[in-house]
Amino acid sequence: MKISVIGCGYLGAVHAASMAEIGHEVVGIDVDDAKIASLAKAEAPFFEPGFEELLERTLATGRLRFSTDFADAAGSAVHFVCVGTPQKRGEYAADMRYVQGAVESLLDVLSPGELVVGKSTVPVGTAAQLADLIADKAPGALLAWNPEFLREGFAVQDTLHPDRLVYGLPAGADGDTARALLDEVYAPIVERGTPKVESDYATAEMVKTAANSFLATKISFINAMAELCEATGADVKLLADAIGFDDRIGRKFLNAGLGFGGGCLPKDIRAFMARAGELGADQALTFLREVDNINMRRRIRMVELAREVCDGSLLGKRVAVLGAAFKPDSDDIRDSPALNVAAQLQLQGAVVRVTDPAAIENSRRQWPQLDYAATPEEAAERADAVLVLTEWKQYRELDPEAFGRVVKQKRVLDGRNALDREAWTAAGWTYRALGRRAG
Repeated sequence: MKISVIGCGYLGAVHAASMAEIGHEVVGIDVDDAKIASLAKAEAPFFEPGFEELLERTLATGRLRFSTDFADAAGSAVHFVCVGTPQKRGEYAADMRYVQGAVESLLDVLSPGELVVGKSTVPVGTAAQLADLIADKAPGALLAWNPEFLREGFAVQDTLHPDRLVYGLPAGADGDTARALLDEVYAPIVERGTPKVESDYATAEMVKTAANSFLATKISFINAMAELCEATGADVKLLADAIGFDDRIGRKFLNAGLGFGGGCLPKDIRAFMARAGELGADQALTFLREVDNINMRRRIRMVELAREVCDGSLLGKRVAVLGAAFKPDSDDIRDSPALNVAAQLQLQGAVVRVTDPAAIENSRRQWPQLDYAATPEEAAERADAVLVLTEWKQYRELDPEAFGRVVKQKRVLDGRNALDREAWTAAGWTYRALGRRAG
């Protein structure tokens, strides 16, 4: 099939290359000249394991190309809309300018029988409005909503081997047409027996935000338990292990620590609350406000813990921060808890050095006031305390004996409960973590 992908950021670029990988002829379109030039040379504009190799391979087949001209989308049977929906400045609501602009730009090239497929995370009700717009301006073209469920660090795997497909379809014969086109797009995935949920627009729009809200709630729940563990002397890691054996609960996303960040969970739960308010159903999601509050408190508590470890004052203390990305295997620093903590430490007088395997350049552009180091050893030289704030494998596997020879004081704060506490304490380190006893 001929496919266009509108928006070549993280979601769109991975989707475009993945669709070419399964055999389609794909054009990725974006208004950012530099991004398109980079992708056309098989140079990924962001860090994602396995993506650059996929990009190089699919470009070489001739099935994938990139353009800044919307006219190049003409003649595609399916048009995927993959643009961002950031949080509005000063508000909780999502900024829908980019989705609206992408669809309006497509109207000039749409033909009857072609399908526009929304993949962006949008407030419920958006698809119905866009469907009306398409019906009015491009009669005969159709709209479906097909939310994405990518995890940064696993995006290629999640696109080519998703755990489910969700189709938000129009009613009647139009729905049958849209379903057939989507089944053709995803033929190898459908043929593997991947679970498929077919629904109306509103349900499909809500799936992503409901899923993210649930995951955020689970993370904030265990972090609330960490607060209680600190007050009682209990150990939150053992608590999570114990309740995680209950298959109704499960162990995933029960890792207490610094909390969630990134470009999805924080802004999605806030946009969900905002949309519920617009619909007069705000009482249904008031709990998400406390989920958000618990998450933000973790950052404040980490700064307090660093001050405690540094003998009650951060003034003039050298602090190494290991991790800048909001999660490992990514260079995404949007709403990064690690960088937020690093900046707060610096504001309170600490001499902070930050390191990260992938996110240093992004961090330097957004947080130029911070000091950066290429390696953990460089960041920790003569440090009074070391904070592990992103659980990269490189940091989990540090040798505490060798690393201890670099620092001034053997004091480690494990912001992700990711280190082997016994190994670090055996090497002479003072170990602290959110929700766990001092070691």
